[in-house]
Amino acid sequence: MNDKNTEKGQPAFLLAQIGAHAASLFGERLSALELTPPDAGILRLLRVAAGISQQDLSTRLQIHPSRLVAILDNLENRKLVERKQNPNDRRLYSLHLTKNGGEILERIGRVAREHQDALLAALSTDERDQLTGWLHRIADQQGLARGVHPGYQRLGRSKSQRDD
Repeated sequence: MNDKNTEKGQPAFLLAQIGAHAASLFGERLSALELTPPDAGILRLLRVAAGISQQDLSTRLQIHPSRLVAILDNLENRKLVERKQNPNDRRLYSLHLTKNGGEILERIGRVAREHQDALLAALSTDERDQLTGWLHRIADQQGLARGVHPGYQRLGRSKSQRDD
């Protein structure tokens, strides 16, 4: 390999390396709350899209519906989420955070801020803002939905389906 490329770094590799590292650390931090990153993401989305149907949430997250049901069942059993019959379509359920769900979401927010501060400690506030702008441009150019982790697409699929 060319030493010049090694010294300068390869941005795509660095993004993947830091992303994997950040995701792993965040997962560890969430485990103290007995949550996974998908749990936290769903709770966050339910805060901003209260009353969304399971079907619409599945579409928005691009997650396999059966996998979403399993996650929601767990969150409902923990009394963090409740399903209510949709008043406009009796075949659908609307999803809502419970009081406990709102409280755990506040704790997730603190964990996320601590995680971000630890991960970006080497950068000034201006540098963090600049990095955020660049990452938004890249994500937008790649067609990624803001606020939706692309990892949801792989949940509940077999390895052969993920490789397709």
